[in-house]
Amino acid sequence: MDLLVWLVNSLIESASPPPIPEELQDVANIEELHQKLVVLRGILSDFTKGNLSADIRMKGFMAGSFKALQSHLRHMTWQVQQVESGDFTQRLQFLGDFSEAFNNMVMQLDTTMSALRLKEEALTTLAKTLQKEVELRTAAVYALKQSEAKFKYLAEHDALTGVLNRRSFHSLTTVEIQSASLAGMPCCIAMLDIDHFKKFNDTYGHPEGDEALKHMVSTAQKHLRQCDIFGRYGGEEFIFFFSGADLQQGYAAAERIRAAIQETPVPTTDKRTVPITVSMGVAVILPEWYSTEHTGALMQHITTNADSALYEAKKLSRNRVLTAAVTPPPYFTGEASALASLVPHPPSRHSL
Repeated sequence: MDLLVWLVNSLIESASPPPIPEELQDVANIEELHQKLVVLRGILSDFTKGNLSADIRMKGFMAGSFKALQSHLRHMTWQVQQVESGDFTQRLQFLGDFSEAFNNMVMQLDTTMSALRLKEEALTTLAKTLQKEVELRTAAVYALKQSEAKFKYLAEHDALTGVLNRRSFHSLTTVEIQSASLAGMPCCIAMLDIDHFKKFNDTYGHPEGDEALKHMVSTAQKHLRQCDIFGRYGGEEFIFFFSGADLQQGYAAAERIRAAIQETPVPTTDKRTVPITVSMGVAVILPEWYSTEHTGALMQHITTNADSALYEAKKLSRNRVLTAAVTPPPYFTGEASALASLVPHPPSRHSL
């Protein structure tokens, strides 16, 4: 009996399983017991090394416990793999204190990763915003500082129609022309005048004339982009700035405005509607024309070109859009860029 106890104890404690002593060879079922303990030792040894592939075919309490542990460890391994792939919903429920530690770790990872994602998104958005702002505005810093006194007038609008007054329009447009020049884009100035407006005032009265101006402005604004600028030049004359538009695109924008006004009669206080029409002139500004030293001269040159095209349109029975010839400002001595060839010059008179 002592020898049997020694054998079982050695199978449990020894680094290597001992063979069956000769004295125990005749003991019933000793070989089966010895083999079971050796197999269980091997399974346990594999588990300690992370090898969960053992095919446990034995029955009984210890074998069943090993099978349950093997199943739990395999499932835990799968859950760890899921967490590694980003699934932080995994939770352990069958390994006691280890389950609690594992679950706390996964929840902390989830919280940390969520915070990192939010920070990454915020930083990416901020970086893009700053990069765009730097690209568009760095070169304009000097002009903005020099024009600081002028920018206080940007908030001043025409009291009747709500659009920019002439001073604010010119100040804001000067900055946008510089930005367009830095980006290598053309832009356009368009002048608008209401046809026979004096006759309208004489017929319906100046209060109705004021309402007509406001109605015309409201109609035109519906056909402007967010980047366009709209101002009152004086009386019934208005001015537009079309950013990033060549002469053909500027003409198309002006034509949309003209057509919309023609198709939208003015409502009067006595419930009638009175049609009005407008004439417009459009002039293009090429990017190479911009000069910090000659911003005033450039605006004067382009405004004069657009105004001349406007009055030519009024001579040709009104209610039409004409484009001005692509002529550089007097101070410009350089050669036309390749962009000039991309600015088709429509005929000097457009019939509608």
